[in-house]
Amino acid sequence: MEIGIIEDHKIKKYLPYLGALAIFMQALDGTILNTGLPSIAKSLGESPLDMQSLIVSYTLTVALLIPLSGWLADRFGTKNIFITAVALFTLGSLFCSLSNTLTELILARIFQAIGGSMMVPVARLTLLYAYPKKELLKIINFITIPALIGPMLGPTAGGFLVEKLSWHWIFLINLPVGIIAIIVALYLIPNFKNKINKFDFTGWILFSGGLTTLTLVIECWNSPNFSVFSLTGIFLLSICLIIAYIYYAKRAKFPLIKLSLFKIKTLNIGLIGNLVTRFGVGGMPLMIPLLLQIGFGYSAFYAGLMMIPQALANLISRNFVVPIVKRFGYRKTLITNTIITGLLICLFFFIDKNTPYAYIIILMALNGAFNAVQYTSMNTISLADLDNKTSSDGNSLLSVTQQLAISLGISISAMLLQLFTDSSLNNTENPITVFNYTFLVMGLLTILSSVVFMQLNNSDGASLSGTTDEAGLEE
Repeated sequence: MEIGIIEDHKIKKYLPYLGALAIFMQALDGTILNTGLPSIAKSLGESPLDMQSLIVSYTLTVALLIPLSGWLADRFGTKNIFITAVALFTLGSLFCSLSNTLTELILARIFQAIGGSMMVPVARLTLLYAYPKKELLKIINFITIPALIGPMLGPTAGGFLVEKLSWHWIFLINLPVGIIAIIVALYLIPNFKNKINKFDFTGWILFSGGLTTLTLVIECWNSPNFSVFSLTGIFLLSICLIIAYIYYAKRAKFPLIKLSLFKIKTLNIGLIGNLVTRFGVGGMPLMIPLLLQIGFGYSAFYAGLMMIPQALANLISRNFVVPIVKRFGYRKTLITNTIITGLLICLFFFIDKNTPYAYIIILMALNGAFNAVQYTSMNTISLADLDNKTSSDGNSLLSVTQQLAISLGISISAMLLQLFTDSSLNNTENPITVFNYTFLVMGLLTILSSVVFMQLNNSDGASLSGTTDEAGLEE
């Protein structure tokens, strides 16, 4: 089908719902898993503080395979690849539920991630191809609203399933959702194709190798299986592979990721902002459930209930993203919102076992509300100046950056928590202390990341926000 042409108005009307359903599946899977980690750890005989591997293995695999997803979608059609992606994700969920060891579960998560790496990017790419740019901010914001039902239901559903049935059911719940998505996609999603070149396997090996080794260093920094010498060697290998890719991409005719994309200012700043901001914010989905269950001793179900206000605030505040960006522009919105988000994370430093529940709930709700503005603004500014020639590559690059940032954010927060656990700050009578200092560092990292958005001009992103320099406030 030709890009930008949808003759069936019903398809054009309901297509965003399919994108929302794809994001819902991933959001539900991630938030259910976060709440269930302590229970999974107990069942498999592992430490809850070592369970971040389940999240990192998924997000890293997704990051490595996303560049291939855009190429496959353009080559074989968005409809064909989307259906294949959902089928693999659903089958991977079944494999996760059948796992008996941590190693088996990690391998099943990697298989699940093969589908996940294509599912959301292809859905978003379809929307980029199907709608004019002036409609994208509204549509992208819309598809994230139904998707937030996942984070709202996920923690509570995960806690309920873990306590009343078993942790295996947090993966089995993906099966009916996946089947529904496949059936809807058969009738709804257009099969857009685009002109492509030969896939760059050499560039992919260099690029993915650099990211994998870098994440491995952060993940295994305190592992007894790796010496300081070996970790230093792996880190140097990572740097060499990344440098080698840059050198290679400058000379390749059709590189995996075109370095010329970084000349698009809004995309460049959006990508860097996504990466750096999530170094602090990205660890929150792991840290908060661990804080509630390990620090406060809540059950999985009660911890899940405590997460509802955060997800609900996130859902409600999405309605205000468009008017906020239209009123203040991307530059002011992102700088201010990033600083506030960092300060909110820092406030977790002051909580202890005597802290009133109302304070914790309000703090979590505010965190969820400002996160909604942060993520939507960062994502849309990245897409602001893409056209049909750069949409596929730019969309893939944004998705890679997001998943890499989530992976690194989880790894960094887990590393910080382990550092404080091994330090003199660790108090067995007050396990919340190590969480306090972890949140403090994460918050400071988030505040510092606001510097990235100071590079934006007031007019950047005007094609989406509707703001212009000539309109006064609409700067």
